[in-house]
Amino acid sequence: MMGEAEDEKNRTGRLFENFVQATDCKSTLQAFNILCGSLELDPLEHSSFYGSLKSSLTCWKAKALWSKLDKRASHKEYKKGRACEGIKCLIIGGGPCGLRTAIELAFLGAKVVVIEKRDTFSRNNVLHLWPYTIHDLRALGAKKFYGKFCAGAIDHISIRQLQLMLLKIALILGVEFHVNVEFVKLAEPPEDQENEGPGWRADIRPADHPVADFDFDVVVGADGRRNSLEGFRRKEFRGKLAIAITANFTNRNTTAEAKVEEISGVAFIFNQKFFQDLRQETGIDLENIVYYKDNTHYFVMTAKKQSLLDKGVIIHDYIDTEALLNSENVNQEALLVYAREAADYATHYQLPTLDYAMNHCAQPDVAMFDFTSMYASENAALVRERFGHSVLVALVGDSLLEPFWPMGTGCARGFLAAFDTAWMVKSWAQGRNPLEVLAERESLYRLLPQTTPENIAKNFDLYTIDPGTRYPNLNSNCVRPHQVRNNYICGEMKLCSLERASTIRRPVNLARRESEIRPGRLLTWCQKQTEGYRDVNVTDLTSCWSNGLALCALIHRFRPQLIDYDSLNEQDCARNLQLAFDVAEKEFGIKPFITGKELASGQEPDKSSMSIYLSKFYELFRGTPLPPSDSKRDDDANNEKCPSGSPKSVYKSLSLQPRKRIPKNDKKVEDTDAISKRRRKLNYLEETTKSYNQSSSVSSEGRELKENKVKFMATQLLAKFEDSTASCSLRRQSDCNGERPPRPPSLDMTDSSFFNIIKKKVPPPPPPKKQRKAQTQKAREFHKKSIKEKAVHLSALFSGEASAPDQRTVGKVSLRVGARADALVTLYENDHRPQTSSSGTPPSIKREFPQTLGDVCHACKKRVFVVERLSAEGFHFHRECFRCETCRAPLRQGGHCFHSEEGKLYCKLHFAQRKSLVKNGRTETLHTTCNDGSHHGSSWTPESHEDHLQAESAALLSNASAPDL
Repeated sequence: MMGEAEDEKNRTGRLFENFVQATDCKSTLQAFNILCGSLELDPLEHSSFYGSLKSSLTCWKAKALWSKLDKRASHKEYKKGRACEGIKCLIIGGGPCGLRTAIELAFLGAKVVVIEKRDTFSRNNVLHLWPYTIHDLRALGAKKFYGKFCAGAIDHISIRQLQLMLLKIALILGVEFHVNVEFVKLAEPPEDQENEGPGWRADIRPADHPVADFDFDVVVGADGRRNSLEGFRRKEFRGKLAIAITANFTNRNTTAEAKVEEISGVAFIFNQKFFQDLRQETGIDLENIVYYKDNTHYFVMTAKKQSLLDKGVIIHDYIDTEALLNSENVNQEALLVYAREAADYATHYQLPTLDYAMNHCAQPDVAMFDFTSMYASENAALVRERFGHSVLVALVGDSLLEPFWPMGTGCARGFLAAFDTAWMVKSWAQGRNPLEVLAERESLYRLLPQTTPENIAKNFDLYTIDPGTRYPNLNSNCVRPHQVRNNYICGEMKLCSLERASTIRRPVNLARRESEIRPGRLLTWCQKQTEGYRDVNVTDLTSCWSNGLALCALIHRFRPQLIDYDSLNEQDCARNLQLAFDVAEKEFGIKPFITGKELASGQEPDKSSMSIYLSKFYELFRGTPLPPSDSKRDDDANNEKCPSGSPKSVYKSLSLQPRKRIPKNDKKVEDTDAISKRRRKLNYLEETTKSYNQSSSVSSEGRELKENKVKFMATQLLAKFEDSTASCSLRRQSDCNGERPPRPPSLDMTDSSFFNIIKKKVPPPPPPKKQRKAQTQKAREFHKKSIKEKAVHLSALFSGEASAPDQRTVGKVSLRVGARADALVTLYENDHRPQTSSSGTPPSIKREFPQTLGDVCHACKKRVFVVERLSAEGFHFHRECFRCETCRAPLRQGGHCFHSEEGKLYCKLHFAQRKSLVKNGRTETLHTTCNDGSHHGSSWTPESHEDHLQAESAALLSNASAPDL
């Protein structure tokens, strides 16, 4: 019996492990169903499912996850899973924010159903995570499902991986998840029924899906910017035209790819030299660029329009952004080349291959869009009541507030909105007054766009769904119940367009701004916009508008598709006015102050009312680009300060962030600013140091500094001591030379002079970009060759002449030959080229800590600090130096072998090979590679190393081609 119980435990443990390790949506759902079937558990019994699953799975990995989830479930706000008992919730959309909301509602004890119209998680784009988001996901057991989650300094994750983690957690908590189900609209309860009859339901596709019969009390829209829930008006915030390009390249997780550093974010203002060099070498003009390494190599950049036109990415130049970035106006092939060139240059041509990853349409995953157009819902929630049944409707994620991607706000603010929504549902379930519930939610929504990592609470351990734990100085009563009465809807649902209102630039709410718009300015603007229209002559804000033509002309000016101006009859004033009033109310939300018939009756309209009405058009259209047209009216100005004929952008931006003024006369500012003087002095130090960094000793020293951040932090203290003497001597030396050497291009914002007040040691410049570019191209060409061609190429490298391979290999042997050939050519071309150093290079002026001040690494003979030290065999090592001498693979203590005579470390595999070589009388060492490119030993020469590589390649190829016994 004991044996059978142990076997059953092992079997269920393997099934649980399959569920945890599932890599896509379909396999996750399949593994979960198999697990539930094996344990004879029904996920539909949501109230008891988690407890039953926890008692059935007792393997160590499951127990570790249960402890995480139990700690979260112990929050007092959940009331042990009874806070929302009996509440049924429908969530539209299985994105990160929708799933995070589902998890919180499940903790509250609600019955949660999530519907997703796709059956795959295919979004490769990478999300930046705020510190609290990382802490929140770790508290849910994220690392149990994805071991590499935010390891070290990583603060990002791909959308696909985040969805997978959250889906697995939601399933464990009893959330129903249905794929290939599309939400259409809310279905009202039937009229002839009592209170116990059917309630609110959803019309879905396919119509016969079981979810169609699900009555719910709460519905949450999490389906992105295409929000399909009715009743939520949206407003748009638009800044200056900025075109974003996202690109995902395949990550093969090779050593060469791992060495490429990420770019957490660099903008033109912080590193002008880099972007100027990029434009000069490639013709690509960017404003900023970000590179994250995850399941893919993810790049996102802001490109300037003129650069895209010059490179042929955009075919025709249009003022209207929608027409400019229309798929018919974009050369897809040129876009692929543009993004690849930018990614290549940004990574110094270090990525071995740049093959595009595929999106869900099996197309290269690259996209271009205008990211400054951000939409936000005017309200976060509403209540619908019909025939005795009420439903709470809410939005989260991009449906509620679209993110501004340079700030990385999407996931962080989305999760905050999920917590706020869960708090609202809890209040709703406890029977609070609906208007009070809505008022509190709107108060929290007003805080959401203002949140940053700096102004939210810092003690993440105390975070719960209670907003008081997350928002300091919270005022949850800034919106009063009487202000949200319009959000409590009792009437019949009206059909409305689900398309985004592209005409809405900003909220048309002038209650606070009426006095700011002067009548004279308003009149001038109206005259300019209606100039050139037939039978329109605007001279005032009253009588000139009585025939309706001027009002129709104003609308036609910006939205010609809404009104056919040429068909209007000047004599039919009432019809013209009513047409303009109806269009303005339907399309722009501007309600008329009078009917068209009354205004056309001959009496002069009230000047104040007319001014207020026209000022709403002014606020709506001011600064909006004119639609493309062949008419002579296109030459007129759209804005007093933004002429449409200008080659620059015609957008008059709403400042999303305050702009910094840059003084034109930098010299005057520096002369009067002590900090600037110090910055200039430090620039001399940086620039002169760069000229000396060509020697091999400085190169290895700089590379160690780059890799060893702990040592760099320690050397900052010494740098302060050296500041005065070093900088003075360097300035004198620089003045004698007559000119400063150029600064190296850098991708790190902290390398700029503005951030470099403390930092003194500068990493050595990388090899020349042209040389690195040529090496990368050769390597990429090599990887495309067949096994036979690779063998010929290697033979030419090592013997100097091409020769055909002696025999053809197939199957597993050929794969081994190909893999080892790849490794050999990469090592030969990149790592084992001897570094040439200039004999005339002055000695390094950098100071090192005296070697007698502390412990020394046995491998590299440099100082090792306690926090980065490993001790083995009576010696101390840097963590990065604790590697196999042959394959350079990292070793763990207890899993290494030490050669006492040579004083070198090996992995067990290569130590055994080493012993066999010595036993056979062959004392030469196996292939050794150093990360920093340095070679230990004074007897090393390029000729001897060439012979060594040639002999090794022959041995490896012969071993690989030998048949397995």
